Amino acid sequence: MATIGFIGLGNMGLHMAANLVKAGHTVRGFDIVAANLDAAKAKGVEAAASANDAAKDCAAVVTMLPVGKHVIEVYSGGILETAAKGTVFIDSSTIDVAAAHQAHEMAAAAGMLSVDAPVSGGVGGAEAGTLTFMVGGTDEAYDRANPIIEGMAGEIVNCGAAGAGQAAKICNNMIMAVSMIGACEGFVLAEKLGLSHQALFDVVSTSSGSCWSVNNYCPVPGPVPSSPANNNFEPGFMTALMAKDLMLSQEAALQVGASTPMGAEATHLMRLYMAQSGVAEKDFSSIINFIRGHQ
Repeated sequence: MATIGFIGLGNMGLHMAANLVKAGHTVRGFDIVAANLDAAKAKGVEAAASANDAAKDCAAVVTMLPVGKHVIEVYSGGILETAAKGTVFIDSSTIDVAAAHQAHEMAAAAGMLSVDAPVSGGVGGAEAGTLTFMVGGTDEAYDRANPIIEGMAGEIVNCGAAGAGQAAKICNNMIMAVSMIGACEGFVLAEKLGLSHQALFDVVSTSSGSCWSVNNYCPVPGPVPSSPANNNFEPGFMTALMAKDLMLSQEAALQVGASTPMGAEATHLMRLYMAQSGVAEKDFSSIINFIRGHQ
C-alpha cells in the first residue's frame, strides 16, 4: 500500500480520502478549513500542516479543489518541489480545460507524472466509493494513478491525453443538466395535466424518455426514494456547482467554436435560478421549483 497526500477535504474529498484509508493506504491530508481537517482525522487521515507537508514522501498526491485557480496556486506554491521525483499528481477537481493543461505542464516541468481525473457520482458516490473517474494523461501516468484511483472508484475511464478527463466531465455535466431540466419540465407539465408523479415515472423509466435524471435522480419525491427530492433537495450535487460546470462547458464551447444551444439555455436557466436566495447549496434538481414558478 502507498502513502498518499490529499489536498482538499470538503464534501467530496473527505469521503474520497476516507476510502483510500479503508483501502489500506496511509493518507496525509490538508485543508485550509480546520473543521474539514478534523473530520478527516476522525476517519483515519493523518493531518498535515500544509499542502506541501502533505506531499512529502508520497507515491501520489490527490487534489480536490473548487476551481482551476486553486489547483494552479497549489501547484505553484512549492508542492511540486517538495514531492519526490516521479510522484503522480491526480487532480480530481472539476476545472477548465486550459487550467488542466497548465497543471499538466507544471507537473511535467518538475519531473512529475500527472492526470486530470474529475469525478461523477456526487457526495453519495464519494461516500460509497462508487465514483466514475474520467482520466486524462499519458499512458505511464494513467498506469501509475490507476491503483490509487481504484480505492475511490466504481468505474475508471481512460479518456485519452492530458485534459481529456476534464473535457469528458464538462460534456457529461452539460448533458446531465439539459436532461434534468427536461425531466423537470415533464413532471411539471404532468402535474398540470393531473397525472401522478408515480404514473409518469413508471412510463418514462421504461420508455423512450428514460434517462439517469429520471431513473436515478428523479426531481419529485416518491418514485426514487434516494433522490434529493425526498430530502428537501439536500445535495447531492449543489446548484452552485452545476452552474459552475455549465459555465465551464460554455467557455469551452466558445473556445473551440462548438454550437451548444441547449447547453447555453440550461446555463441561462441555472443562472436565473441561482439569483434566488438560498438555492445555491440546494441540489441542482431543485430547479424544478423554479420551473413551477416558485422557490
